[in-house]
Amino acid sequence: MKKKPARIDTVDTFRRRLLFFAVGLLTFPGIRWINRLRIEGMDKLQQLPRQNVLFVCNHHTYFADVITLLHIFCAASWRRKKRLGFLPYYLLRPYVNVRFIAAATTMNKTWIARLFTLAGSISVKRSWVDKTDDALKGLDVHGVTEILEALEQHWVITFPQGTTTPFAPGRRGTATLIKQANPIVIPVVFEGFRDAFDKTGLKLKKPGTQLRVRFKDPLKIDYDQSSEVILEQIMEAIEQSDKFNPNFASITPPNS
Repeated sequence: MKKKPARIDTVDTFRRRLLFFAVGLLTFPGIRWINRLRIEGMDKLQQLPRQNVLFVCNHHTYFADVITLLHIFCAASWRRKKRLGFLPYYLLRPYVNVRFIAAATTMNKTWIARLFTLAGSISVKRSWVDKTDDALKGLDVHGVTEILEALEQHWVITFPQGTTTPFAPGRRGTATLIKQANPIVIPVVFEGFRDAFDKTGLKLKKPGTQLRVRFKDPLKIDYDQSSEVILEQIMEAIEQSDKFNPNFASITPPNS
């Protein structure tokens, strides 16, 4: 009986490797050949532990952002430090020790979304991502538990804004999660994906676009701070705070 979980883990890993291989082959041309991908800070990945690492990212598309990170993680596991390379040989043994958080409403919409569920998504209900919820009230307890368990053994990707709308406010659930798990937090900034792909990230919109992914240094977080303070720190790091919004200066404050 004690060997049963290990067998299940082996089956799950094999299944995810097959999915990563298939999805990777289909998406590599759009990321590497048709568009031009530039990666900064990729060498930092090799210095990270294999667990309790949370990647917080701005959000351009439903799937291209995650797919690109999976490509980068796989390439980094093959000791690539700056780029993916001309051919995705790293897909022969992809790095699958990674999960990503997504809203359940998104992951139930299409067959490709359900495929991503098999590849490692953690679906959470709207109560987790709703910015109006209290930090501890109304959370998707099952989803939070699954995320905490995933962090114990994996890297986890999350998008604090919960939407592809630029400069949307962050969701406090991400900060609450950080306070509970005390992970290493790596900010990731995407550029160009919104121009290159449609909203889903599965259809090319503008070939030849310069794509850019920047991995920043781990955040120095005081886990005893309030969720609001931690969330502000995250939004600043992923360059989605008001100071990065070119339209912020032109917005008339309410009651002015």
